[in-house]
Amino acid sequence: MTSSNDIQRLFLQAVFSRGILSYKHALVLWAKCIDAVKAANPTLDVRASDKRREWDAFVGGINESLNCLDLEFRHVMDETLGVEMYAVVNTRGDEIAQMATDYTPAEIAYFRTIVEQIMLAPNECYSLSSLAALREVNSLKANMTKSQGEAVLNSLVAKGWLLKSKRGRYSLSTRTLLELLPYLKSNYPDECLECTICMEMVTRGVACTTAKCQSRMHQQCFMKFRAQKSQCPTCQCAWPQDVNALRPIGERAIKDGQNEGRRRRKSTSEEASDSEREDENNEDEPEPPQPRRTQKKKDVEMEVDDVDEEDDDDDEEQPMRRSGRRSSTQQTKAVDLDVIPARRRARRK
Repeated sequence: MTSSNDIQRLFLQAVFSRGILSYKHALVLWAKCIDAVKAANPTLDVRASDKRREWDAFVGGINESLNCLDLEFRHVMDETLGVEMYAVVNTRGDEIAQMATDYTPAEIAYFRTIVEQIMLAPNECYSLSSLAALREVNSLKANMTKSQGEAVLNSLVAKGWLLKSKRGRYSLSTRTLLELLPYLKSNYPDECLECTICMEMVTRGVACTTAKCQSRMHQQCFMKFRAQKSQCPTCQCAWPQDVNALRPIGERAIKDGQNEGRRRRKSTSEEASDSEREDENNEDEPEPPQPRRTQKKKDVEMEVDDVDEEDDDDDEEQPMRRSGRRSSTQQTKAVDLDVIPARRRARRK
């Protein structure tokens, strides 16, 4: 029996076949799915609407159905087109989820390295040059050549995981921001900038020119806000007349040929080890350990004891010498390696 739940099933099948789609495209698919279900069961009273409240309720129902599968129908603002994009993404990043991919573990590790260098790029440029991307192959423990790394980069661009500009710089795509948004916020909290207007993540946009102002905005959000107000929403300073005078965020924030040294995020374990090293340096230096008695010295002492026993037998016949003899402990401290052979030669005579 056809029911309203079939609308969600048809809609998800259409989304899976398309990967990522815009808000307007999603509304069209929603209406087509409703028409198909109504054709099978005309008694259903369901209709598509472009009202945001009804659309959000439909998306909420889809996410409730996908929750048990660790999936989510998520949306994010496309920073280039300025439109809202939707896709079904995986909410878990464990080893089982990584098996559902065409890339090998070495290629996934290379992609993570590229993402890290993009997030840690200087001047909030959120991009990486082609040469710097190929240099990251050397940092991998896996055996991968630069030609293989270049093939992986081309595949990531072709499948929509990375964007490559005309300048030859790689940046994060909308699909990557959708899929890896929890991962980015968890591992790079200081680098994840939010738009002051829409509160979405910013990797392309503009920043306020006032020193220490935290205002960051997408280009489209800035143009809409600028049409209404001419002051910064954070520091309340007046915007410059020329839009190009604002500090850029993204690829335009870095010049060609600018030094892009490899950057590495300090992990929690490394921070803990650094603090431990500082604590150790502040503590007093420990006392040096006492040297252990070597086997050679032990053998010398054993020979000395044997000599002392022979001397004791001689001392029974010569009691006058006993009063002038030192104890065996004193002899052990004073004995030298050259003394033993001399005493033996004297006794043999």
